[in-house]
Amino acid sequence: MTATLGYCTNVHAGATLTAAKEQLDRHATAVRRELGVEWLDIGLWLSARAVFELKEQEDGAKRLRAWLDERGLRVFTINGFPYGDFHAKRVKQSVYEPNWANARRLLFSTDLADLLVDLLHDDRREAGISTLPLGWRLSFSLEGCGSSVGLASAQLEQFARHATRLEERTGRCIHLDLEPEPGCMLDTSRDVTGFFEQVLRQRAGEPDLRRYIRVCHDTCHAAVMFEDQASVLQAYRDAGIRVGKVQLSSAIECPSSDRAFRALRHFDEPVYLHQTCVLDGAGERHLFTDLDRAFDHAPDGLWRTHFHVPLFADRIGQGGVLGTTQADVVSCLAAIRPEDGITDFEAETYAWGALPLEHRMASLADGIAQELRWARERMTECRLVG
Repeated sequence: MTATLGYCTNVHAGATLTAAKEQLDRHATAVRRELGVEWLDIGLWLSARAVFELKEQEDGAKRLRAWLDERGLRVFTINGFPYGDFHAKRVKQSVYEPNWANARRLLFSTDLADLLVDLLHDDRREAGISTLPLGWRLSFSLEGCGSSVGLASAQLEQFARHATRLEERTGRCIHLDLEPEPGCMLDTSRDVTGFFEQVLRQRAGEPDLRRYIRVCHDTCHAAVMFEDQASVLQAYRDAGIRVGKVQLSSAIECPSSDRAFRALRHFDEPVYLHQTCVLDGAGERHLFTDLDRAFDHAPDGLWRTHFHVPLFADRIGQGGVLGTTQADVVSCLAAIRPEDGITDFEAETYAWGALPLEHRMASLADGIAQELRWARERMTECRLVG
């Protein structure tokens, strides 16, 4: 099994195509130089606006591929989760819009599939696009008056038809990878397996849904929900669901103490949603939609907060009073088996700019390069790379 390790460029600002390219030119090329490699693998993120601008250009995808080649940047996957400006002054729940009951999400995803086919290098026969797990649970359930799940399933089936035609034409399999996240319709492995088994069901004469619809396993998201990483992977094996990509990311872990809570408050920032799950003494989970909501209730127990912190950090916060779920990243890597066929690994610490000042690196490129070195060392220890 040959594994690819790269980083997700949703860490860059860039709501337009020009802005996205400027960010890649500034940061991704610096990461490549810092690592001293000829080619740097990246998980590309482009907003819907940037994708539209690219479509409007003659041979836009091929021209972008040539532009990336000149800079030693090689796309191996696409992050199709954020649709709009992922670095706006306030993102929060808007990152889940449009959801999978909305036709705009399907059109965006098929456009990304068409783009990815042209961006892949010649030796790549397969690649994935990570996407939101249907939608944010509360708004998704209310908007469709109970029919949203059915609408989402129908649109995912339509994506599979599009991917089938793409593969017939190009010989490349582009799959869509649903990414479970706390607070969404699919936020645990049990939700995912239930959706595949009860809703997204194979029908005679239709494309192989489990070939074109897979899972993106984010180690941070599973850790926040207190899911054991090995058990999650086993649940997908048992259900015959393939993991198309693993996103390597780490959450904040906080014990119930005044000192730890004071440190954690420094991570309560206004841009991103920081779902927080508390495991109480009885083993019950309590999920809060954002960190401020958790502080309003402040239950005793072990807290885990959805804030992507540097992979190489095992402690964080003032005086290192807070922990991280770094051990879960290692547990995930150690639990992967050759028969899983997982080849794509993406460091996805998008919140560097939201970290308290004392935790930011001298440059974004320095932080990303250090994360990739740490991840490669762990993957080598787990025999995922040579």
